[in-house]
Amino acid sequence: MQTVATPDSPFGLPLWLGIATMFGIVVARAQATYWIARAAGSGFGRTRWAHRIGRRRIDRAQRVVARYGPAAVTLSFLTVGVQTAVNAIAGATRMPFARYLPAMLAGSALWAVLWTLGGLGVVWAAVLVVSRSPAIGGAVAVVAAVGVLTALGAHSRRRAMDGERDDEHV
Repeated sequence: MQTVATPDSPFGLPLWLGIATMFGIVVARAQATYWIARAAGSGFGRTRWAHRIGRRRIDRAQRVVARYGPAAVTLSFLTVGVQTAVNAIAGATRMPFARYLPAMLAGSALWAVLWTLGGLGVVWAAVLVVSRSPAIGGAVAVVAAVGVLTALGAHSRRRAMDGERDDEHV
């Protein structure tokens, strides 16, 4: 009978240990985000911003996050850049920890498996291609710079438009 070899993770560790390492990293980061936002959020109700929003709206947002938040927390780990915001919102709105924890653990498990099996492989392959071909590296840098400048320009225009709308309502 032929045995199937277990592939190594991108860390050179056995695959299960690579996934466990990534899981530990993402759990630590998500927990830190949740608890920092929760601590900061405890004083939110006394700010001018909260007063402008209104106590009823804040209470409603907390109820919505408490009710639907776990699914949002789990699914946020399948995105890039959104998971930190969702974990912070969960903390700041005081999502009950008993609801947050299982959702965060499930999302963290998904994230660890996806990044260990695929995400890091793509990153390592990109680094390898760029390091072996300066022309490709330069092209990637130019495309990245154009992308960043385009995003910054769009963000600036959006902020300017939002400022104009705020002036109209004053």
